Amino acid sequence: MKFRQVFVSSLCAVSLLSLSACVTDPNTGQRKISRTAIGGVGGALGGYLLGGLIGGKTGRILGAGIGGVAGAAVGYNMDKQIKELKEQTAGSGVDVTPVDNGSAILVNLPNGVTFDTDSTVIKPTFRDTLDRVAQSLAQYPNSLIDVYGHTDSTGSDAYNQSLSERRAGAVAAYLSSRGVAASRIRSQGFGESQPVASNATEEGRSANRRVEIKIVPVTQEDVAAARQGQ
Repeated sequence: MKFRQVFVSSLCAVSLLSLSACVTDPNTGQRKISRTAIGGVGGALGGYLLGGLIGGKTGRILGAGIGGVAGAAVGYNMDKQIKELKEQTAGSGVDVTPVDNGSAILVNLPNGVTFDTDSTVIKPTFRDTLDRVAQSLAQYPNSLIDVYGHTDSTGSDAYNQSLSERRAGAVAAYLSSRGVAASRIRSQGFGESQPVASNATEEGRSANRRVEIKIVPVTQEDVAAARQGQ
């Protein structure tokens, strides 16, 4: 821990990364290397990408009319949104985690509280939680949103694919109905092709039946690049 603190402090002092390389994490109150700085280094060394977006990001950025957030503020905003989402969905079964090397946020909606078996109608008891997620997405407008549907392996491939698509579409439509700009949202079903647990047990199958909301922040640099690539 002491070595890490020294390393972070040293990196914060390196002029090549500038003072914007370090931010205060609202979750812990500690200084840390910003996601933007990490992304910049990753881009130079290993082909860093702004997450995988349904349909690609250039057209979606332009179509959504997003202005983008200043690069130095991306990491702080992400940490703040993660903290708020965790607080707003506490006790609901929703899981909020950073993904794609910290460049995006994944909100996992558990099937048991989101939908009834074989249903694509969002449970009334879960709508209040989903309302809070929608409120967060509207509060942080400089991002694109992918909604992914997943099933377990029970049933035919064709049925599972259709069910996953309809469930993802239902969540996407609900978010839009609650004030999130539809131009920011895309949905896709993956059927049973992306399990996160074994389908040999009920516990595993339950984990595999899920809808995920992926939040990918858009920077001003992303917007400029998209306009240049029109």
